[in-house]
Order: sequence, then structure tokens, then C-alpha cells
Amino acid sequence: MKVLMFGWEFPPHISGGLGTACYGLTKGLVNNDVEVLFVMPSATGDEDQTSVRIIDASDIEVSERCSNVKDFLEKVQFIRIGSNMIPYVDPKEFSEMMTHLQEGQIEDFKLGIGKKYKFSGKYGTNLMEEVARYALVAGEIAMSNDFDIIHAHDWLTYLAGVAAKRITGKPLVVHMHATEFDRSGQNINTEVYDIERIGMREADVVIAVSHLTRNIVINKYGINPEKVVTVHNAVDFQGFQNVQVDRGVPEKIVTFLGRITYQKGPEYFIEAAKKVIKNYPDVRFVMAGNGDLLNRCIRHVAKLKIADRFHFTGFLKGAEVKEMFAYSDVYVMPSVSEPFGISPLEAMRSNVPVIISKQSGVAEVLKHAIKVDFWDIDAMADSIYGLLSYPALSKMAVQNGLEEVNSLKWDGAAYSVKEIYSRLLKNKKK
Repeated sequence: MKVLMFGWEFPPHISGGLGTACYGLTKGLVNNDVEVLFVMPSATGDEDQTSVRIIDASDIEVSERCSNVKDFLEKVQFIRIGSNMIPYVDPKEFSEMMTHLQEGQIEDFKLGIGKKYKFSGKYGTNLMEEVARYALVAGEIAMSNDFDIIHAHDWLTYLAGVAAKRITGKPLVVHMHATEFDRSGQNINTEVYDIERIGMREADVVIAVSHLTRNIVINKYGINPEKVVTVHNAVDFQGFQNVQVDRGVPEKIVTFLGRITYQKGPEYFIEAAKKVIKNYPDVRFVMAGNGDLLNRCIRHVAKLKIADRFHFTGFLKGAEVKEMFAYSDVYVMPSVSEPFGISPLEAMRSNVPVIISKQSGVAEVLKHAIKVDFWDIDAMADSIYGLLSYPALSKMAVQNGLEEVNSLKWDGAAYSVKEIYSRLLKNKKK
């Protein structure tokens, strides 16, 4: 069985959990005897291709054969991305974006035949244009390769998946890692929402990473429940144990790791930190990541007068993430809306006790993580204080958590995905 898979990022070049999930799933699929052709907008050549063959969309020339895809895409309105996508950019980029929007600079969307497109693969102001051009290139790739099924990850690649399906007639699976409601609350970007809905309606199966996400897909997008299935994410065990670091400070360390944006609830973490420091002064808090709320969070920390106990690292990747977990005594994920959340699994694999919000998909599969409502700052602070103050509690959380997370393997998730592929191909033959 061979799968043509469309993604937006792949290690070592990742901005968050999407690239990590794609990497883990593709490795698991290969272990389940599934061959994967993984397409990404811009490959640099240093991606790990031991489990997949990477196709660089920037190297593909669009031919006249894709004129029907061009007609389809030009019926969709594409504009420069608006402020609702700011979770993907840092404060400097956000400021530049707002300047463009205020000046009313909207670039016409154009598609061309007989040319190559140089994709950035980033999340900048021309993101919508890249998404559409990626779909045009996807049509060319679909005509030039042999495969059995199409799999598209998140809204950025849904149009690519639809284009490949329309050209080849092959079954389409779309993977919903995060909805626009997760990213933006009720203040959604309607263009993104429309693409998500188009992709899921045209798909033969929609994979949701949690029951939480499945319910949103059904209730907010009107997708037929019979074709929406849940496959929980897992964790890649490689390298998340036996990492040795020189702490350099005697205090305990409590860590937040993720995009510093509305969805991840960073300001609730800061408020909880203030309460903990008041009663447990021998502690330092670390916020690792980047995002549109970074400057606001820095000002928030300064206003609460805890800057001498609070540290911002910026974006971490690869080995830096593993080292951060090795430094940590407690890991907190206070997400307002988290479709799944792989980072708590990575923390547990690194022998770090975790506190997660009840509003997360990973809460569905973890029994031994401490769960609090994201808005309950007192409960969050009490949980942090308990893990810092009572070694027996922390030790029990680590032991039970490690045992639990060891059962969440990507091979198991990939087996479930392969079963979905098999059912689709069987139904197609009928």
C-alpha cells in the first residue's frame, strides 16, 4: 500500500506539534508496511527520509494538464491572511502584518501554468496564496506518481488533497490536528474555516486527533458523523530519556513549552506562577516558545513583579526541547483548547510530572496526569505547589506517567490509520 501524503512541515524544520505528529505517524506507517510519499512546500534536503520519500513542491513545474485544478482554485477567494492566524508568527512579524492590513494592501491571487513556485513553507502574510499554489502543484504531483490513497494534514494541505482526489479519483483522508475554533476561539478566520469545511466535505474519511476535536468537526462544520473517526496521537520515544544537563541553579523549575498564543493559555500559567512563588520562593518558571502574545506576556510578568523568577527562552527545537524537559521538575500545559497535545507525553517520557488542562484531547488518554480547568488558576497553582513540595507525590506521578505513556506508541496509531486506508480501498473496489 502506498500513500501520497501532504504536509506543511517535517523535522527538523517544525513550528509545533503538526510536524512532530507527521513524523511519528509516517514512521509508524512504515513499520506497518505502508509506503509514504510525503509532499511539503519547501524541503531543504536535511529531512529524515529513512521512513518516507520527501517530495519538494518547490521543485515541481506545473503543466497544462493541471488546468482543471486551476479552474477549481480560481473559484475560491484568496486574500492575504488576516490577524486570526497570528498564533503562527512572532511579535515582529505580527507588527509587520498589521501594518500591511492597515494600509489595505491586498495582493491579487494569481495562478500560472508552466512555472515552478518557490514556497517559503512558513506562516507569513502570503500564506493563503501559498496554500492555493500548493494545491496546483499537488495536482501535478498526483498525475506523476503511483499511489493508492491520499492523506492531507490540517487545513493548509486540504486543497492539495482535494485537487489530487479530483484528478485521480483516489480516496482522500484528511487529518484534523486543530480546528480554527481551537486557534481563534469564536473570532474565527472565515477563509480558513471555509477551507477546512471544503476539505472535510470532500474527504472520504476525516481523522480527528481526539473525541474533543471530533465533536467540533461534527457540530461546528456539519460533517457527517459516520465518516469522522478518532485516532489519538502518540509520542516518539527516541531521545527523550537519559538526557544529562547541568542545571546551574538550585531552584526547582516549572516549564511551559509551546506557542505563546491565546490557544495555549500562557497568561493563566503566569498568574499561577505568581501564586506559587508567593508560597514557594525556591522555584523558577520558564516559558519556552514564541508567538503573538510573547511581548504581552513579558509585560504581564513585569507587572506582577516576578521577572527575577521567570524566564523566556524563545523558540526551542530538537535537542533543545529534550534538554528543557531534562531541566524541568514540573511541566504545565494550560491550554484553552488543545485538540490533543503531544508535549505532555514527551514530558512524561522524560520523567517529568505533568499538569494539563481538562480542555485538551490528551486528557482523554492520560489517567495519571493532574487535570485542571485552564481558567482555574488556584487549582493550577495548588497542583504545582503539591508536586514541588511533596517528593512522594511527584515520584508517584512520574512512575505512573512513564508506565502509561509507554503504551502510547505511534505504531499503534499508524495501525489504526492503516485500517482506515484498507476499508476505503475495499469499499472502492465494490
